[in-house]
Amino acid sequence: MDEKQAKEEALLYWQEALEYQMRGEFANAIELYLKSIQLYPTAEAHTYLGWTYSMMGRIHDAIDECKEAIAIDPDFGNPYNDIGASLIELGEHDAAIPWLEKAIAAPRYEARAHPFMNLGRVFEHRFERSKAIASYKRALEESPDYKIALVAMRKLQAKLN
Repeated sequence: MDEKQAKEEALLYWQEALEYQMRGEFANAIELYLKSIQLYPTAEAHTYLGWTYSMMGRIHDAIDECKEAIAIDPDFGNPYNDIGASLIELGEHDAAIPWLEKAIAAPRYEARAHPFMNLGRVFEHRFERSKAIASYKRALEESPDYKIALVAMRKLQAKLN
């Protein structure tokens, strides 16, 4: 199999894995992500495998997969945000900040609202309310329909009044 064929087949495995993941069929998703990675390793396959691990509570495995993704494509923003979110889950709020900042700065990232939202969570945890509100506002600037950010911002603003 040549590289082009391997890449195409890997993409098919990745797409099928994502479908299983979204249905909560994690074992099948993991198997297919691993097949995709074996054929043609991509930052996306490693990131989404990490996301699956995260959904299963396997936070350290999730972080490891995201680091693999970054090694393949340091411009891809998703794994930086996912590491930051995972560190928040582990209670390591301060350690999450540089990862979230890297996600925001990543050249290839379409969901910048997420790291802004996660930064807001960190700042809120640290009782830095004005920074949290500013982060939630930035999340809403990136994605005006991001209801979670809107609710978080309004709840925090209500606490200040």
